[in-house]
Amino acid sequence: MRPRRIAPGPGQESVWDYPRPPRVQPAARRVRVVLGGVTIVDTDRAVRVLETSHPPVYYLPVAALRDCRITPAGRMTHCEFKGRAHYYTVTAGSPPASATVWGYPQPAPGYESLDGYLAVYPSQVDACYVGDERVDAQDGDFYGGWITSDVVGPFKGGAGTWGW
Repeated sequence: MRPRRIAPGPGQESVWDYPRPPRVQPAARRVRVVLGGVTIVDTDRAVRVLETSHPPVYYLPVAALRDCRITPAGRMTHCEFKGRAHYYTVTAGSPPASATVWGYPQPAPGYESLDGYLAVYPSQVDACYVGDERVDAQDGDFYGGWITSDVVGPFKGGAGTWGW
């Protein structure tokens, strides 16, 4: 059964108003990621992917990653819209901490703007921030959505939501 859309308040958006197929748009606020106690990204050039029922997924320019090591994880998946995703392990800090990231080195037509960008699962790092707000991770980690106070659901991803 499809859940009921939560009506957004002032300054909020509902993920149920996001399009399908997804839309890529520039992030309006600065984005930071901390892993292993080290800020590995601090950028105002992030983009976000908006897709019906999912919190935004933030993609970060590879060129903005610093003080970390990125190695291929040997895993690939396929998105019906964006194409073949390649997964990587990013490692930072002392002692080293690791997280999984993914990107589309040859994105499908319409998603070329994702080339040179990587997405981060917020639950696998110390913290992600949009502006000064710490992000909550989307349940389930399949989609890697970033939940902030300006986004309302309900959100797909957790137990019992696969049929939505």
